[in-house]
Amino acid sequence: MDGKKFRTQMGDLAMGTALNAAARDYQKEMLAEYKAQSSQPKHEEVDIDDLLNVPSRSSSAFLDPELERLHAERINAMKREAEKRQKLQQQGYGEYRLVTEGDFLTEVTKSPRVICHFFHREFIRCKIMDKHLKLLTPKYFDTKFICIDAENCPFFVTKLGIKVLPCVILFRDGVAVDRIVGFQELGGVDDFATKALESRLLKADLLVPKRAVDEDGEEKVVRTVRSTVYADSDSE
Repeated sequence: MDGKKFRTQMGDLAMGTALNAAARDYQKEMLAEYKAQSSQPKHEEVDIDDLLNVPSRSSSAFLDPELERLHAERINAMKREAEKRQKLQQQGYGEYRLVTEGDFLTEVTKSPRVICHFFHREFIRCKIMDKHLKLLTPKYFDTKFICIDAENCPFFVTKLGIKVLPCVILFRDGVAVDRIVGFQELGGVDDFATKALESRLLKADLLVPKRAVDEDGEEKVVRTVRSTVYADSDSE
């Protein structure tokens, strides 16, 4: 046999064997990938915040009845909360405000919970207290946060027995029930954490935790809800 022809035939055979092996490897990889995809669940977890536009029943993908109910409850709760916040804003809630001596009595007697900071404009510690109270104000919308210049309200400073500043008076239903004087209860340092003040006010029952704001159980539907969107039945 011609040597050149023999080598060509052997080369073709080797190439054919290599291609067959490559084809088998490719087939195995494709099969493994298919199995991996098939083993993945058909359901995906989503936040209800992503489901504000609920698809109709006629849509190929829709929420299960329980999630639809929770979604509707949450939307209604959000609407009620927005209406409530709007009314409270009109009454001075949600903003850390400076009030005058003439407005002081009205502010503290017309609201169930009021936190009032008696301050001096030149005192550094009063400015520190202001900073922390400003951070807490938008977080606790059911409590009114105000401040008043102690120099401009001598009558109430005397009446309330205020001798050291900063002094934060806590009012419930128009009655002074507690006070925070200086930083002694907050760690005794100027760089205390807002959390320290927050914990002290929560302990005094002057802040309303979000879970307890709504007595009708609304807190059950305003929490973060996670559920499952079921795949289209045609795809199963």
